[in-house]
Amino acid sequence: MASGSIKDYPLPPEQSLIMYDDDQRRDRRLPLAPLERRGYGYLLDFVVIWLFSSLAAGWVQLLIFIAGWFALRVILVSANQGQSLGGWAFDTRVVHLKMKRLPGILELSQREGILGAASYLAMVGLNINFANGVSFLLLVAPLFGDLIWAIAEDGLGQAFHDRVAGTVVLSSRRGFSLDLRLKKFWFDLKKQWDNRQRRR
Repeated sequence: MASGSIKDYPLPPEQSLIMYDDDQRRDRRLPLAPLERRGYGYLLDFVVIWLFSSLAAGWVQLLIFIAGWFALRVILVSANQGQSLGGWAFDTRVVHLKMKRLPGILELSQREGILGAASYLAMVGLNINFANGVSFLLLVAPLFGDLIWAIAEDGLGQAFHDRVAGTVVLSSRRGFSLDLRLKKFWFDLKKQWDNRQRRR
């Protein structure tokens, strides 16, 4: 990334970003999305596309997967302020770090081409399941490596596909907050259960 400062990305009013110089990497003030939220969002998108593509087999399945991945992770994101279905459900958004804007079709295609290929291989591996352990491990390895890259990255939490496309995943106030709603639902359910137990 080029040196210099980055200020005030042109995002919606609720989201303003400030970054400092490269030599202050650990002091950057960005509302980075927690890794677990990014994982939940990715998993939701992956499962939706997997379900649709599992209706077919062979080359047709591959074509459905590619079309679904491109529609959900590129077209929708470019038209929906940097959010896919999973990003909206878990309040995360993708932004282009260097260009100071939401990523365009080219950047998203680079990003999702890498992640989509790794995801497709993982889907094939999961379809095989553990019938062939070696093949399973080899097929899920690229996706696992991408995750390890994000965990090991100490500054912006960029996975390999983010680094190549120059993107970063941030928290957003725009979304459904699905994880928070589920936690609240579980807490309320547990509270009702405890109250019933006390009445007995």
